[in-house]
Amino acid sequence: MRPALRAALLPGVRPRDVWAWAMYDFANSGYTTVVITALFSAYFVAVVADGQAWATLAWTAALAVSYLAILASAPLIGAFADLRAAKKRLLALSTAGCVLFTALLYFAQPGALWLAVACLVLSNFFFGTGENLVAAFLPELACGRGMGRVSGWGWGLGYVGGLFTLGLCLAWIAWAENQGQAATAYVPVAMLITAAVFALASLPTLLLLPERAAPRSTPHLGQAHDAWREVARTLREAARFPDLRRFLLASFFYQAGVNVVITLAAIYATQAMGFTTQQTLLLVLAVNVAAAAGALLFGHVQDRIGPVRTLAIVLVAWLLTVVLAALAQTPGPFWAAAHLAGLCLGASQAGGRALVGLLSPPSRRAEFFGFWGLAMKLSAIAGPLSYGLVTWATGGDHRRALLLTGAFFLAGLALLAGVRAGRGRRAALRAERDFSEVLT
Repeated sequence: MRPALRAALLPGVRPRDVWAWAMYDFANSGYTTVVITALFSAYFVAVVADGQAWATLAWTAALAVSYLAILASAPLIGAFADLRAAKKRLLALSTAGCVLFTALLYFAQPGALWLAVACLVLSNFFFGTGENLVAAFLPELACGRGMGRVSGWGWGLGYVGGLFTLGLCLAWIAWAENQGQAATAYVPVAMLITAAVFALASLPTLLLLPERAAPRSTPHLGQAHDAWREVARTLREAARFPDLRRFLLASFFYQAGVNVVITLAAIYATQAMGFTTQQTLLLVLAVNVAAAAGALLFGHVQDRIGPVRTLAIVLVAWLLTVVLAALAQTPGPFWAAAHLAGLCLGASQAGGRALVGLLSPPSRRAEFFGFWGLAMKLSAIAGPLSYGLVTWATGGDHRRALLLTGAFFLAGLALLAGVRAGRGRRAALRAERDFSEVLT
């Protein structure tokens, strides 16, 4: 094992364990890249919803419903996973659900709006649940000083997975268009391709990644009662984790802006910039390449200068990205903004996940990652839904909606300024010691 890798991992963790964990990022990134970002979003607005004035709002509202469901269930699922050491079992169930309902998007055609909405809501619910569960494995693999690097490796491999799935879909679409097929023929097949890649690429995680946690629930209590008791205690003790609480609030704001980019990039490219389907897919392909580089680069930067300072730099870059994209009238500046957005996307997502792991008590990580997922899903509701409302209210002014998105990054930056990672880590370790004393 190379010294750099050995120094980043906890004792007993093998490189194969890290690879198996990171392969889930590879597997599920195709879903966000193809379904949420690059292809199905624009197809939903232009074809399934027939380009109606309410189409963008309908897309963001459907996603909001799925995130509300994740929001309500994430703390319970996280607490249950901690109590029963069931992260891997629950991850298998969430994977199967996302794969199934992604495949059922094959039947999303003009006139099948409600079928498309139902499959979108359910597939995204299972995707978000799995995302929270796999994140909770990170602190079982990486030491405190190595979380940025290991998280960055995961996100980096994830963007490679997104590129792989998107590349397959792009090759299929190029062939189908050359055969004279319309979007109603080739987009549904792309949903099957995405589901198949997710199912196959997740197998290393589901088969090889060990569940290191041990069950700690008392046998005489019901499972749901145990889980809700843990959630209630975490809420009561929130005052003990002021830095984590402030970071989660900052995450809500800046991730609201990030989620606008993820869920509406293709819609903006087609509606505001007039991009074709192939141009949009190539744009997202470039964004994913930049995002992979950003995740890997800023993971190392974070371990050197600290997670808070690194995220502050990234949020300033996000503000520049939004302004550049909103003001772009020709493809050149818009492509430049897209590459900068990719770098920021990889850096902000990898950094946020590592910081939550650093600020969480070790024995309750899945639960705390559930609360992080809660903040992320709230932001995924607020950001895209506000964008959809602005476009609807302004008669389709996507540029104004994107400019207003910059306010989310500004608020996140202001809140992040009060977070102290060292102080938050000490609070988490004190809480862990107190919790261990209660158990003994």
